[in-house]
Amino acid sequence: VAEIEKKIIEAFEVFDHECNKTVDVREIGSIVRSLGCFPTEAELHELLAKVEEEEPTGYIHLEKFLPVMTKVLLDRSYRPIPEDVLLHAFEALDENKCGYITKEDLVKYLTEE
Repeated sequence: VAEIEKKIIEAFEVFDHECNKTVDVREIGSIVRSLGCFPTEAELHELLAKVEEEEPTGYIHLEKFLPVMTKVLLDRSYRPIPEDVLLHAFEALDENKCGYITKEDLVKYLTEE
């Protein structure tokens, strides 16, 4: 569980631009997908309903997201993206065909492009 929580926190922090343990609600889909989950839009809305504040603020807090997302990963709630699709996406981002993407490039692709 600790390893899963660490992965979730790391993914969350990529989108926590203010470093205040919150992310824009519109980033949750990207975070969930970066963790290897592929929910439908309906499933994503259900997930958001679990992690949003009672009075929606447009931001999701890590403390609410972490336990919900940990359960999602432990239960394998959403089917993962097939490996060949991930490999094809990776190859598209690996412009120099060197077999890896730098952390900086990955952050740029996930947050800007």
